[in-house]
Amino acid sequence: MPELKLGKLPDRTPAKITITVLPDLHRALQQYASVYRTTYGEAEAISELIPFMIGAFLESDRGFAKARKDGLPEPTSSFTRESARRGRRASSAPPPTVNEEA
Repeated sequence: MPELKLGKLPDRTPAKITITVLPDLHRALQQYASVYRTTYGEAEAISELIPFMIGAFLESDRGFAKARKDGLPEPTSSFTRESARRGRRASSAPPPTVNEEA
């Protein structure tokens, strides 16, 4: 098999995440979208801005960058296959405000 200069492309399957935010944060996000529209002359939905906002936050977090450099453990989920099948959590922790769907 030939060796290509371009390596295999990374997984680009988007993950849908649904979040619930408090009213103050929702208003701030609406205001940010308004300032964005004024600044760039283009309206963008809050849902389109949030992934880039989170990305910028993660890129600017020095503690997170150091932890990544030092090696992070694999993300864990509070669901096990069996508990997911039964619709229950594996732990007694309160439900998260973020739901991930592949």
